[in-house]
Amino acid sequence: MSRGTPGHMNGIDIGSDAFNDHAFLARRHSYEGPNVSPPLAWHGVPDDATELVLLCEDPDAPSGTFVHWIVVGIDPHSGGVAAGQSPLRGTELVNGYGDRGWGGPHPPPGDDAHHYLFRLYALAEPCVLPDAPRADQVHEAVEQRQLASGTLVGLYQR
Repeated sequence: MSRGTPGHMNGIDIGSDAFNDHAFLARRHSYEGPNVSPPLAWHGVPDDATELVLLCEDPDAPSGTFVHWIVVGIDPHSGGVAAGQSPLRGTELVNGYGDRGWGGPHPPPGDDAHHYLFRLYALAEPCVLPDAPRADQVHEAVEQRQLASGTLVGLYQR
């Protein structure tokens, strides 16, 4: 899979065919569009990782950080996920819209571009999260188990 410019590395290199790091996401990935999750590819996962956790969050949301996608239990050897799919062996939890799976960007009209942080964490042991976790709960759960991580940032504006 070819990839766009990768996000900054903390051990895991994460990128996408659909957008480059700090570039705009297409409308097809937004909540007002077809709401298709973007394709992601990654490498640099430590050999001793037992699972990956994927979190997409918007720290610019008016009501506080908004969770757009949270997937736990991802196969550490998966290497990525195709557009509109769930990562291999992953379990999609409930996002900030109250839906299970991907919920695309939908910032208030007229706001400056919001930042959508796609964070991938390699964990030494599985983490336990509630079915509809807040972003801070995810960060806290992965903090002690994290072997490596990577971040790719997308932008969106209405």
